[in-house]
Amino acid sequence: MPAEWPWATWPRFSAIRKTSTFRLAVMFGAASVLAVLLVLAMVYSLTAGNLDTRVDLILRAEMARLVAVPPADLPAAIDASSRAGANPLGHFGLISPGGRWVAGDLGASPPLRLGHTYAREDGPDVRGPLHILAERTAGGFIIMVGRDSTVITELRDHVLVILLASGLVVVPMLLGAGLALSLGPLRRVDRLQRVASTIAGGRLDARMPIEGRGDELDLLADTVNHMVGEVERSMAQVKSVTDAIAHDLRTPLTRVRNQLYRAARAPNLPEAEGQRINAAIEDLDTVLARFAALLRISEIEAGHRRQGFAATRIDELVAVVIDLYAPLAEEREVALLAGSLAPVTLVCDAQLMVEALSNLVDNAIKFSPPGGTVMVTVTREGGQAVIAVVDEGEGIPAEQVDAVVRRFDRGAASPAVPGSGLGLSVVAAVAHLHQFALELAPARADRARPGLAARIRAGHVPAM
Repeated sequence: MPAEWPWATWPRFSAIRKTSTFRLAVMFGAASVLAVLLVLAMVYSLTAGNLDTRVDLILRAEMARLVAVPPADLPAAIDASSRAGANPLGHFGLISPGGRWVAGDLGASPPLRLGHTYAREDGPDVRGPLHILAERTAGGFIIMVGRDSTVITELRDHVLVILLASGLVVVPMLLGAGLALSLGPLRRVDRLQRVASTIAGGRLDARMPIEGRGDELDLLADTVNHMVGEVERSMAQVKSVTDAIAHDLRTPLTRVRNQLYRAARAPNLPEAEGQRINAAIEDLDTVLARFAALLRISEIEAGHRRQGFAATRIDELVAVVIDLYAPLAEEREVALLAGSLAPVTLVCDAQLMVEALSNLVDNAIKFSPPGGTVMVTVTREGGQAVIAVVDEGEGIPAEQVDAVVRRFDRGAASPAVPGSGLGLSVVAAVAHLHQFALELAPARADRARPGLAARIRAGHVPAM
């Protein structure tokens, strides 16, 4: 379906039928239909009961008139009533004490019930729905008086037709009303979800759209906007303080380092003093590296590098990083290997991706034991690009996976392993900027040394 058609972006029915508006519309509609059905049932019951009562009264009046006729004149009276035509809906019959038909147009068709009005659909004598009253006279004869009940039967049939027709008309109307009432709110919710995804992607300046109707969605959007505004303000203050501290302290610390460096190379300096000065320089280098990493993370999280995005061959970047860290891996007696490097092109910032991959490879080499292996691969999985760095180190416990991507958190890393606890934070910031997913999981089932599989999973990748 062409994307420019307006109905191409409409929500699916499976999503519409789950909305509260659709359910409420269907519930209220169903309640209305049920009320109408109850009213129709009451009308039918009252009308049919009234007609039955009137038929019963007419039959009993006719029966009283015939019972008063002398037994000798009864056959003639029955035949006269059947032929009179004064009551075209009436039928009469006379049965002898021995059960033989004597007069009239009604025979002794079963069932034959005495003293009570009963209904009969058809018979061999008179066809059609009848209400019949039969009574035995003092002489043993049975007088039968019947009346055509087609009106009652037709009323029942008409009510059933009305119910079926109402269902065929009302049910589609209910569904249509539910769809119509749900479409607008669902599309508004879809817009709210898109803005929420934008906010979750780091754009705290985005705001929920407000339609100005003052309904619950507008109230929710206004509340979320206020909340996001407060979060943006608080984060801006925290980042401002952090960046200011890192930026302001970097200059004096650099001057102190330079002075210590010159002092360490002064002539006639005792060896012990020189060692202490070099140790202080190393500590200052660690602090300066941490400040630089903090400022780098702030720059990445602020999204100032989005203008550097371009189509980039990720497999070529991975090959560059492997070549760059091969000497370090050799020095640590770790085998740095390139696995399957599928040709994949992603729209990204090449420098930031190299920085993220470098941090992953550097961590993998540092935490792999001598003789271990670090494998780097680029694969396609279900239309996604997956960049994986797998080592044979001690891995990261499942309960610490979320913590290690936070700043300065090194998890269960050994204090003997150098680092600032900011490497994975930089990787997470780069992945977040590109809207990629960073996954950290055990590389194997070995409990003693499970290793770590760090994967950067990109979105949809076009085939090459």
